[in-house]
Amino acid sequence: MLAYALRRTLVAFGLIWVVVTLVFLALHMVPGDPAELLLSGGGGVAPDPATIAEYRDRLGLDRPLIAQYLDFLHQLTRLDLGTSFQDDNSVAEEVWRRLPRTLELILAAGVISLLVGVPAGALAAVGAGGPFDRVASAVAAFFLSVPVFVTGTVIILVFAQTLRLTSAGGYVPLAQDPLRHLGLLMMPATAIAVGLASTVFRIARTSVAETLARDWVRTARAKGLTEPRVVRRHVVRNAASPVLTVFALHLGALLGGTVLIEYVFNWPGLSSFLVRAVEARDYPEVRGIVLVISTLFVFLNLAVDLLYAALDPRVRHG
Repeated sequence: MLAYALRRTLVAFGLIWVVVTLVFLALHMVPGDPAELLLSGGGGVAPDPATIAEYRDRLGLDRPLIAQYLDFLHQLTRLDLGTSFQDDNSVAEEVWRRLPRTLELILAAGVISLLVGVPAGALAAVGAGGPFDRVASAVAAFFLSVPVFVTGTVIILVFAQTLRLTSAGGYVPLAQDPLRHLGLLMMPATAIAVGLASTVFRIARTSVAETLARDWVRTARAKGLTEPRVVRRHVVRNAASPVLTVFALHLGALLGGTVLIEYVFNWPGLSSFLVRAVEARDYPEVRGIVLVISTLFVFLNLAVDLLYAALDPRVRHG
């Protein structure tokens, strides 16, 4: 297990290095002068030459490419993501301030989706073809086809406008007002969890159904074990690996994919920060956010790989 973990960790750091290099080269791979493109926003009006020269000096684009790359790597080792073009504030400070809010939103949605999707999928597989299976499968198919912003709007309409249980959106720190914080968190988290739970349900149902047909399950039944015990001891663990893999991929995609939800619920997270940075053509902010999201995605998949190996010894010996 230790050797497998070391191999996967080395691969993860290799992927991060590739991402860092690609993000650095992104500014230099576009045709034309990067400083002029950033100042003009890709338009046809050329900025003043003096302004372009000042901008190139500010970005360090007048230095050799290898020197810029080495400086960039050295900067990252100090967790320095540069300064914003808009207000000269530290990009890292703004990212670290907003990142916990997005992570909290995603983790809350992930917990809800697992608590709903996995038990429902297992019950549907055990009673395949029965009333619960048909109803749950139809509900999951429906929610998979509904856009997340529509789900969010309906949740606001029901819980904020009709029932008036909480505000339509916004953010309050947990330390300031825990109950209000949780109330504001649950609406966007539920909007995300609806679609994610439907995906988890379908994967869990398929995985459990396939595992129930295995020889060792028939052997366990032949030994006289009750059906609940067979499912708990011999089915759930073996069926968990595909669910974890798909769940982690969707969870990682949400790191940069909660833009609509954060916008609908006015949640000041990392995705809304990324939209603002792109609109302002603030290259250091965009670069810093992409690097943080990519790194988190790689480490999330590393954690899933290690958990996958712990659940299934064949993975680490394969």
